[in-house]
Parts: sequence; structure tokens; C-alpha cells
Amino acid sequence: MRVAGLLLAAGGGSRFGGPKALVRFGDELLVERGARILAEAGCDPVVVVLGAGADDVRRRARLPATLVDNARWAEGIGSSLQAGLAALAGTAEAAVVALADQPHVSAALVERLVDAWRAGAEAAVATYDRQPRNPVLLDASTWAEVAALAEGDAGARVWLRRHPDRVVLVPCEDLGSESDIDTPADLARLASEPPDVAG
Repeated sequence: MRVAGLLLAAGGGSRFGGPKALVRFGDELLVERGARILAEAGCDPVVVVLGAGADDVRRRARLPATLVDNARWAEGIGSSLQAGLAALAGTAEAAVVALADQPHVSAALVERLVDAWRAGAEAAVATYDRQPRNPVLLDASTWAEVAALAEGDAGARVWLRRHPDRVVLVPCEDLGSESDIDTPADLARLASEPPDVAG
């Protein structure tokens, strides 16, 4: 049973000062790291949704992944989720949806979500200190419903909240962190944390 990886990396990074996909974290760009983590977790195919700075990402990033342009990226993450799920149609039985600006998500964390799906979960959501965050795994049977409700910056959140009976919460604080990079200060703080936090 194939599980795809879907990395959403289209945002303009208004608070950061530019597209976060092109932000360097250690020795790689955030978009490279996100795609690598999904691939290391066994996701196949890996699809990366681009938007702001897409041409620069193509030129600068080494991405052994399928690249999808979201012309509507400025509308919010919902449009990127729609574009990514449409690109994945018919390619896999499930997809792990991850965000490029969460550098402390590990491959082991992604694998734990996949394990929950293989055990029967339609949707598996990573939690940290009991709070649901990202990444999220979605069975292919949910994609059309999720896409229909995704708009603005909501992403899969609306569908997940409407169907709690179909969602399994997966504790992941021991395998990574939900911390994201919104500002240069966030980047400096996360880059200074011990490498083993990132897995």
C-alpha cells in the first residue's frame, strides 16, 4: 500500500520577508529538508506544491520530487492542499501532508502516522502535548471531502474537526516538534536547538 508525501511549500512568508521554502536551515533549504524527510519515511511519490518564488525554488533547490505549481497560492494553504491532492489522485492509498516550515518533524514521526493508518485510521494527526498539529495523514478515500472544505488558511482543519470519529490522534512529542518558522527570530531559535530534536 503506497503512501505519498505532500509537502506544502507555496507561501510567500510575509512575516519572514520572503518565501520560507528558500530559507536555509543547516546545510539545506527548508523545502529540501521537508521533501527529504518524507522520502526517508518511505513516502512515494513525494509531491511538493510551490507558489511564491517557484522559479527560484526550481533553480536553487535539489528536489527529487514531483513539483506542482499553485497559481492561487496567495489565497492560503487551502488552495495548495487542493492542488497537491489533485496531483496525487490515483497514485497512492494515502498521503502524509507536511509543511515546509516545520524543520523539527522527523522521518520517524512520519512513519508513526503511517503505522496508525496501516492499523486502520482514515486520518492520523500528530499531537504534541495532546494538541493536534501537523503533519497529517489522510486516506485517499477522504481526499475529495478534504479538498472541498479546504479554503483560506484552514487546510484540512475543517474536515478534521467535522469528523472526529474518523480521526486518530497520534502522540509525537517524543519524535519531533510542531515548532514552525514564521520570523527570522524563529529560525535562529530553532537552529540553536539540539540536532537530535529534529530526528
